[in-house]
Amino acid sequence: MAEIQPLRAIRYRASDLGSRVAPPYDILDAPEKKALLACDRQNIVAVDLPHTPPKEAGPEAEYAAAARTLKTWLNDGTLARDEAPALYVYYQRFAVAGRPYVRRMFFARLRLEPFGSGRVFPHEQTFGGPKEDRLRLMRATRCQLSPIFGLYPDAANRTAAALDAAVQREPDAFADADEVENRLWTVRDPAVIGRVREEMSPRAVYIADGHHRYTTALNYRDESAAAAPGGRLPPDHPAHFVLTVFLAMEDPGALILPTHRVVVDRPGLGSELPAALADRFEWLSTDAKDAATCAAALPAHGPQSIGVFDGASGGFAVMRPKDPDFLSALEPSRAAAWRRLSYAILHRYVIDEVLTRRLGGGTAPAIHYVKPLADAVAEARAARGVAFLMQPCAMAELRAVCAAGELMPQKTTYFFPKLATGLVLNPLD
Repeated sequence: MAEIQPLRAIRYRASDLGSRVAPPYDILDAPEKKALLACDRQNIVAVDLPHTPPKEAGPEAEYAAAARTLKTWLNDGTLARDEAPALYVYYQRFAVAGRPYVRRMFFARLRLEPFGSGRVFPHEQTFGGPKEDRLRLMRATRCQLSPIFGLYPDAANRTAAALDAAVQREPDAFADADEVENRLWTVRDPAVIGRVREEMSPRAVYIADGHHRYTTALNYRDESAAAAPGGRLPPDHPAHFVLTVFLAMEDPGALILPTHRVVVDRPGLGSELPAALADRFEWLSTDAKDAATCAAALPAHGPQSIGVFDGASGGFAVMRPKDPDFLSALEPSRAAAWRRLSYAILHRYVIDEVLTRRLGGGTAPAIHYVKPLADAVAEARAARGVAFLMQPCAMAELRAVCAAGELMPQKTTYFFPKLATGLVLNPLD
């Protein structure tokens, strides 16, 4: 079962946190960190992003400096630890293509377990460098500074409903940043907390974002246990848990947006593709004159259809596998849910087999991962390359792939918007 617990969070004492929250550390670079600190020296990046880029570990002195900053803020009252355990209701209000959304979530601690051993499922591969960076920071600060993002199935929305009463008052903290309204409410009522814990106990949790932070928390727990008397931690020691934001998979605000792929080092590739892929793909005619029209037409051709923009000719096309499970011949041991995923088809066959082996002589193409549709087309046009215009991964696809024990190709899911870092911190002592 998924075990959640309330926490005595460390939080900013101010209520307006617009200048103090930040995007997740792993999407920021040094100039962006500098810009955030120029607006407010007490922005959370001063602690959460001591080293850039965070894809590898930095000098120990940088993590020690982050710990000193955290301690200073606790001593001078910038931050304080809540007196009683609580859950923290978290709403985000935002718009996509002019349509408004509300994403209803909550912060809690999730008991750690190794992936594949229980009710917590990953969907992406992790890498050593980012995990070492996060582990050094966690050791220095003895705190989890940014949450992982966990999805859970709840078609009846029972869990969020248990927290609805909390949002009938003004929020305890708010932060408007990057056209997203973030709102936070503290819930200390033991009866409400008990009901939420009961609702969550039978549910699986699928990691949407934060795989490196989850694995880091496991590593921190294990090394803390090894250093403890008898090599064991008490069952409710904070190191057994990871700070998590929970969102129901069926929530109307649970949006997954696509990430498009652009081949930037193969000028003229677009003219070769129809013949090179003719054995496995149908090429469907389209009268689309722009990327938005092409992308809007993809769902009508099925979940495996992919838009193609030829940067050399300026033309659009739609390609679709003739056999929806043709990857079974190449990957018979992989689950059907993975083999039928459009992103797996693109990477495992189009990129690996055709662009790399058949057309590239064994050299893989340079792929850029681009979120805005217009930017993907612009890059392909500038390089005279090809943009593959992807459909968003469906929540049902993610759940099926995770349940099968598979990992998706990188950047298959783009959960929008990103969670704000700095609303809730989880102390580990």
